[in-house]
Amino acid sequence: MQRSKILVGAVGVVVLLAIGLASMTMATETDASQDTASGPTPVALQKEQEKARKYASRKLELQKALRRYFEKAIQSGEIVGAGVSIVKGDSIVISDGFGKRKSSEAKKVNGETVFRLGSLSKGFAGLLAADLKSEGKIDWQDKLTDYLPEFQLGDEANTANIKISHILSHSSGTPYHSFTNLVEAGLSPAEIAKRFHEVRPQNVPGKQYSYQNAMFALSQEVVRKATGKDVKSALQTRFFTPLGMETTSMDHKTLQETENVAVPHGKAKNGWRSLPLKDRYYNAVVAGGIDASALDMAKWMRFILGHNPEVMTAEAIAEVFQPVIELRANNKYYQRWPGHVTSSYGYGWRIHQFKDTETDKDYTIWHHGGSVNNYRNEIAIYPEADLGICVLLNGNSRLASTVIPDVHRLIKNIYN
Repeated sequence: MQRSKILVGAVGVVVLLAIGLASMTMATETDASQDTASGPTPVALQKEQEKARKYASRKLELQKALRRYFEKAIQSGEIVGAGVSIVKGDSIVISDGFGKRKSSEAKKVNGETVFRLGSLSKGFAGLLAADLKSEGKIDWQDKLTDYLPEFQLGDEANTANIKISHILSHSSGTPYHSFTNLVEAGLSPAEIAKRFHEVRPQNVPGKQYSYQNAMFALSQEVVRKATGKDVKSALQTRFFTPLGMETTSMDHKTLQETENVAVPHGKAKNGWRSLPLKDRYYNAVVAGGIDASALDMAKWMRFILGHNPEVMTAEAIAEVFQPVIELRANNKYYQRWPGHVTSSYGYGWRIHQFKDTETDKDYTIWHHGGSVNNYRNEIAIYPEADLGICVLLNGNSRLASTVIPDVHRLIKNIYN
């Protein structure tokens, strides 16, 4: 009996000890989880610090490489000034300026210096149309005459076959640069629309690429009819304001009143001479009437890469970059970039397929050039690399034809 009591007592002690140990273990685990929840572990913190150091080091190295590149171009007389932006992921890595705003003055270009964008404006029109499509306000296959009943190009059957997709992809069958002269004369797209009956189509809609300004600008009237707002208001409320693009404007008066502006230049006998700011293409904003800084173009590229889903979904953005019409071999400057395979046009953007000359890997570039009032600009998005490059020049320089692959190579050398 006594022996049984001792045995039972011993078992009780063991049970109590087990309960105590379990309670201590649970408490320790709880404390550990609380410590983890209260902040990063030393290992995680060290990794974040190393990541930040690497980012800063690469950024500094890239800044130095870009400065060498653009200062060489300035010293050789190739350019007067440049606004440069580079986006990697959701980070604006570079938003800077090089050279002068005006050749005869000392004021320097910086990240907030405003340039005229020229045909880089067409890319804004493509994204705007895609945004309206995502809301069910328009469709790519809508007839242009649904919005502009007075429009006529060729006979009735040809006119009825011209869709929104055709005017945004330069595939309406209109001869090259039809009525660009009327755009530059200041006529509104609504007025120009009534004149297309004078033009003889060179092909049926959707069969041939032929670059346009006037026909492309008719998309402004589509926006107005679909939303009840003019295109400037639509761009401002849908993109510029929510993206914080504070230097961006769409009228001549605002540009004239902006202090930090890169003045356009033309080649002179002994270098460059400054030129006046012209009041052209503000009537056809989506064809060439948007003005912006390198900083705002960085924000724009970050948005295109899908890092502002609250403004527009990635699915809606992707529709802009689906090839609509092939750009056949015609010896354009971008077709001479290393590794070029094919080019197409989507909605306001060229879509290039490349093969890396070192790794043999395929990659894509969404690209456009722009030229107006002697400004010359380039923008290129590398979707697979989550990378964007934009270069704005205040002179019509030959450097524009190679600046994208040149800068891309600098980035690869540092980031790969």
